[in-house]
Amino acid sequence: MNIDTTAAAEFQAFERTGWQTAASPYHDFFESLTTQTLDALLDAVGTTQGTRLLDLATGPGYAAAAAARRGAVPVGVDLSSSMVALARGRHPGLTFQEADAEQLPFPDGSFDAVVCNFGLLHMGRPEQALTEARRVLRRGGRVGFAVWALPEKTVGFGMILDAIREHGTLEAPLPPGPPFFRFSDPEECQRILRGAGFTDTKVAEVPQVWKLPSTDVLFDAMYTGTVRTGGLLRAQSKEAQEAIRAALRRAGERYRVGTGIELPMPAVLATAVS
Repeated sequence: MNIDTTAAAEFQAFERTGWQTAASPYHDFFESLTTQTLDALLDAVGTTQGTRLLDLATGPGYAAAAAARRGAVPVGVDLSSSMVALARGRHPGLTFQEADAEQLPFPDGSFDAVVCNFGLLHMGRPEQALTEARRVLRRGGRVGFAVWALPEKTVGFGMILDAIREHGTLEAPLPPGPPFFRFSDPEECQRILRGAGFTDTKVAEVPQVWKLPSTDVLFDAMYTGTVRTGGLLRAQSKEAQEAIRAALRRAGERYRVGTGIELPMPAVLATAVS
């Protein structure tokens, strides 16, 4: 499922540019959701006192900071300088640097554990990223990544995509990347891990709930705090965008709790041994 080298480079440039402006909105909207996987992810790779841990696509540094609270020694890397700056500002005592997960600047066997919390979806060559993760892991070290479950289960994505399909178009002029829900399939998670040389692969689903004040906030979160989905929304006409907002308001009523909404947004968690 690799895309060709030129397409992968174009997709990587698109992601890097997009996160330069989406970094802060991502933190504002998604922190409460994407941090829900962290305990399961860190447990799965055996994060304890002294664990040398690499956090790939660290974003605002959530996994690195959670690992540090366990006494681990984390390093966070991200392709986006804005994300790195955000992580450094939030966690001044930790190490963050700008780096490409597909070409890591670390010697072989540098880490006991490597994690990637929702970052694999933003890489043009995820196979290469996992091959690099195995290279920088010590023998017997563990890798773990979290991705979104299928849109039928991750209700926020399902609502957005259904509304775009009905009132706009899914055919937007965006650089082609690997399928966004590719790793929602447990068998595909295991396949890519085995292909990178890992063993003892395990995949589980982690339940999560996204609590938001309204479906308008869901639209704004996707529009400003994501790259691919945001690009798809921005490619719609103004009329289509308003129709999509209205469709979300209607669809969100079934998830209303009090004055807000609560959306099931489960993650798929995959782990393996180097």
